[in-house]
Amino acid sequence: MYNLKMTRRVLGTAAMAMVLTATLAVAQQPGRIRGQIEKVDGSMLSVKTRDGAIVNVKIDDKSHVSALVKASLADIKPDTYIGFAGVPQPDGSIQAFSIHVLPVALRGIGQGERPWDGRPGSTMTNAFAGSSVTSTNGQILMIKNKDGEKKVLITPTTAFAVAAPIEKSDFHVGAQIIIFAAEKQPDGSMLVKVMYVGRGVTPAM
Repeated sequence: MYNLKMTRRVLGTAAMAMVLTATLAVAQQPGRIRGQIEKVDGSMLSVKTRDGAIVNVKIDDKSHVSALVKASLADIKPDTYIGFAGVPQPDGSIQAFSIHVLPVALRGIGQGERPWDGRPGSTMTNAFAGSSVTSTNGQILMIKNKDGEKKVLITPTTAFAVAAPIEKSDFHVGAQIIIFAAEKQPDGSMLVKVMYVGRGVTPAM
């Protein structure tokens, strides 16, 4: 397996900003890879995508890889910087199907809403958490960013996650992954730029 020292340490603000920039650069394009690890061979992973295709994925020392671990609404305090994927509703609110707590180093970076390919018509939004209230339809989380305030509807199926340093043991058959940015190589494999590996969870983004 590739050198884990870089991915285990906490990246500085500049490096983390570069990761987010790479993520946002592909946010408007198809090609995010979601699936599960089928085989691990050193720095090469064989990944089965959601549509059943097999993709060979390579990781090197420049790849930015983090684990995703389960979280809950209780982990989101007022002013926590979060990213959430959801489906806009007729009243202007967003029904979230995935909420993840962003690293402190990314605080304030990438604010706003943009198209997403997690589900038909979905969006991804980075924002600061505000107050949370209980309604007859579930929880409502108020968020705010440069675009103003908005209601986020949380349902029993909304997935919560937080990034954690990657460990060698996270790379195993059956682990669920999402690749945000990758570069196709001459041999047809994909060199990872930004990737999350679920640690006991499926990345719901």
